[in-house]
Parts: sequence; C-alpha cells; structure tokens
Amino acid sequence: MALGVFNSQGKSSLSGSTSFDHSSIEEQEPPPPLRSYLCLTIFTCFCPAHPVNIVALVFSIMSRNSYYDGDYDGSRRLGKNALYVAIASIIIGLLVVAITCIVHFTTMDF
Repeated sequence: MALGVFNSQGKSSLSGSTSFDHSSIEEQEPPPPLRSYLCLTIFTCFCPAHPVNIVALVFSIMSRNSYYDGDYDGSRRLGKNALYVAIASIIIGLLVVAITCIVHFTTMDF
C-alpha cells in the first residue's frame, strides 16, 4: 500500500496529456511516524508470560493495520497499548523467572 498517494484531479487536454494542481500535493502533510513497537512485542514473546505476550502482539499488529488504513490516532493509541502491555509482560516474565529460581534453589537438598 502506498502512503504517498495524492489526489490528482487531472484534466486531459486535446493532446492526451494530463495536468494536475501541484499546490494540492504540496499542502498535504506527511503521515506521522509509525510507533507499533512490533520488535519489542516479538521480543516479549520469549518471556514466560504467554497470554500477556499475545495480547501485546495483537495490539501491535492492530496498530500497524490502523496506520496503513490512515487512522493515525487509532494507530497511536493501539501502539501505546502495545507498549504498556509489552512492558507488563516483561515485568511479569522477570517475576516468574525470579520466583522460579528462588523456589528451586531454596528447596534443594544438600
């Protein structure tokens, strides 16, 4: 999908060439940068908090789809949700690893 689509209101002349208004192209703002945090959410899939990781990944993919559909506010909102859920997933994963290590090493028989 092309993001740089412009609205050309071309008028064909007798010679077959089209002319369009260059001022309408220059007035359009470029889209804001994409913040879907896809790499972070893929990284969190390796943390042992699997239901939360999948939610973060789904939010990230939904953010990318909203961005490519032209809904930049929805994309920004879903990207923030993906970031917050990914951070929660990392924290939960670290807690699970820490609790597992503590339980494993304190219940060992010497």
